[in-house]
Amino acid sequence: MVTFLSGGTGTPKLLAGADDVFDPAATTVVSNTGDDVELGGFLVCPDLDTVLFLGGDELDTETWWGIAEDTAETHEHLQDLAEAAGLESGPRYLDDDAQTSGRQIARWRRFSAVAEFMYIGDRDRAVHLTRTGLLDEGDSLTEVTETLADAFDVPWRLLPMSDDPVATLIHTPEGVMHFQEFWVANDGDPEVESVEFCGAAEASATPAVRDALSDPVVLGPSNPITSIGPMLAIDGIRDALAETTVVVVSPFVEDEVFSGPAADLMAAEGYEASTAGVAEAYPFADAFVLDNADGTKLDRPVVQTDTEMNTDDDAARVARAVEQALGGVQ
Repeated sequence: MVTFLSGGTGTPKLLAGADDVFDPAATTVVSNTGDDVELGGFLVCPDLDTVLFLGGDELDTETWWGIAEDTAETHEHLQDLAEAAGLESGPRYLDDDAQTSGRQIARWRRFSAVAEFMYIGDRDRAVHLTRTGLLDEGDSLTEVTETLADAFDVPWRLLPMSDDPVATLIHTPEGVMHFQEFWVANDGDPEVESVEFCGAAEASATPAVRDALSDPVVLGPSNPITSIGPMLAIDGIRDALAETTVVVVSPFVEDEVFSGPAADLMAAEGYEASTAGVAEAYPFADAFVLDNADGTKLDRPVVQTDTEMNTDDDAARVARAVEQALGGVQ
């Protein structure tokens, strides 16, 4: 049995080749939900959906977002309609009262559908509408995710990190932005002053997540702040990781990050933007998988390999290094 903590594209890329090493039937994936947004009334769960579509062999692996060869007629017409009506494009937050009314799981991250700022394909949209409908019928996010995973025939057990709302908010000189506004609408350009996980203090890990964290845990090369950070902010998860075996694949090669905004986010939160900073952020980690070119000296066991993952074979190679690291510390 093994559990992967997943967010962004780093851990999903590892999962793409992990089936050659870790039995899917004995694998659980716990996904970040801090990036989720309610857009025009339906709940989008980007990190859950990346794993959902990957497991169902439908992920667009050119973008690592959405469903391959999806159409986007609704999205495109929303843009056309906003332009014709003279409506301002870009992220349009609902007012403060709307942020905390109605559907609890969507708190602090509600956006209007006008000129939809996130690209949502038509089949992708059907998933979000089904998810939201089942939530409104009374299912928990965990239950809804299980239903969708069954529909996509996902080989792993897929769990959201919590059934409670946690929203990743980026504080910038231009104001507070939800992570999707910061990263998708603004390309990560605003300076990052700090990161807040709104709602995390009140959120709890589900019994299913707590049970999964009793197995050995793998943190793939996901962003330590906004992909893994929301999970670590939830009461009990850090303690659970301190009690089990944890192997981390660094998203850096020394001080060079593979992709995404991890460097700026880590620096804003007081960590060195490097493999050494990742080790500091993860004091519970028992071992690390580093790239062959990474000469960082750590105080915990290290297995080295080529950690760049462009193909499933690459991912399988890194998964074998993870297996080796787990074997060395269990």
